[in-house]
Amino acid sequence: MTIFVDVVLPVLCVFAAGYAVQKWKKLDVKPVSVVALYVATPALVFQTFYEADIDAQYMYMLIFAAALLFVLILFNKAAAFLARQPEERESGWILATAFMNAGNYGAPIILFAYGQDGFAYAVSFMVIQAIIMNIFGVYYAAKGHAGARYAVKSVLSMPVTYALLLAVMMQSTPLTMPENLMGGVDIVAAAAIPLVMIILGMQLANMDVESFEWGHVTYGVLVRLFVSPALAYGLTLLMPMDPLLAQVLIVSAAMPSAATIVMFAVQFDSQPRYVSAVTLVSTLLSIFTITFLLSIV
Repeated sequence: MTIFVDVVLPVLCVFAAGYAVQKWKKLDVKPVSVVALYVATPALVFQTFYEADIDAQYMYMLIFAAALLFVLILFNKAAAFLARQPEERESGWILATAFMNAGNYGAPIILFAYGQDGFAYAVSFMVIQAIIMNIFGVYYAAKGHAGARYAVKSVLSMPVTYALLLAVMMQSTPLTMPENLMGGVDIVAAAAIPLVMIILGMQLANMDVESFEWGHVTYGVLVRLFVSPALAYGLTLLMPMDPLLAQVLIVSAAMPSAATIVMFAVQFDSQPRYVSAVTLVSTLLSIFTITFLLSIV
């Protein structure tokens, strides 16, 4: 109960604020999302990587992210084959289960649970996940229709990509950010996490989920909340990573489905109702599963 009150409840309150405002005022979420994507999040990414001591742990994180994605895709393909599901259903399963909400849900949870050291890892993992979603998420949503070209264009248009590259370049050269300019970056970066948390609450309020296919929804929720962290735990055992990083990655892997994927599913008409349903249900149930996982990790 202490973990719920100290870690999960503060995050839920911010989500609830965004949800309530959206239900009350019916705001346009897109302009707020643009501010978060193009201003606040790049500032946070730059701040994190500019100040971080980049070492072998970050390489383990990259390997982990790629391996987890690969294993989850294989798991869904095997399940679809055994259940004799069509390719469209397989793509829907992959969209709903292979991409976790490591940003506007995972990062704040880890901040409250593990402090600034864990949060630095969480932000780095968030960037990796954002890039993965803009490549593989778009591919499976489009399934070949404007897939590879659109994915590359999306990655190159992401400000976080250039914030990351700039920070790494300044890490590896004598160049430094002037203190007064870094102060401005710090101010904007501090707004990133609260902003994306409010956006998630607003997105959940906008989800219109009708006629749940409970069998398929249950499958998606089970894979996202239980199979994914179990696979993540196994992967962390295979690499000599920092115990704190291992805990951050396991908890991140247990996050609900990414709200960003819902937008891809809608854009390419790739089972948007199903993906939205799994995102909504997994987000609600994660209140309990994340609390339990934090108590044992």
